[in-house]
Amino acid sequence: QVLMVESGGGLVQAGDSLRLSCVVSGRSISDSVMGWFRQSPGKEREFVASLSKNSGWRLLSDSVKGRFTISRDNAVNTVYLQMNSLKPEDTSVYYCGVGTSTVPSRDHHHFDSWGQGTQVTVYS
Repeated sequence: QVLMVESGGGLVQAGDSLRLSCVVSGRSISDSVMGWFRQSPGKEREFVASLSKNSGWRLLSDSVKGRFTISRDNAVNTVYLQMNSLKPEDTSVYYCGVGTSTVPSRDHHHFDSWGQGTQVTVYS
């Protein structure tokens, strides 16, 4: 089975930074597309960032472009989301996903394994 564990969330002030981590076990991320999505109660899962297998192609949502960066460390089977200049509207539960797509994707249906999420709360 695949186990994905997100960490690094917390309560921060607007303008601060956080780095989210997602450690994956039971599956190598070196041959997988990775993604970060967020979801708030009553809302659909929202695309944040995605990274291709070879890390050569990144997609970012318009709302986080210039502030967030997605990366991976294949040696420790971990994907990261560096979040800078955080805003209150970034408040959500953040989920990492793994998929078999050959390109990064904004569609959460292209990811077949998910973690349980980590809470990010930003106050002004």
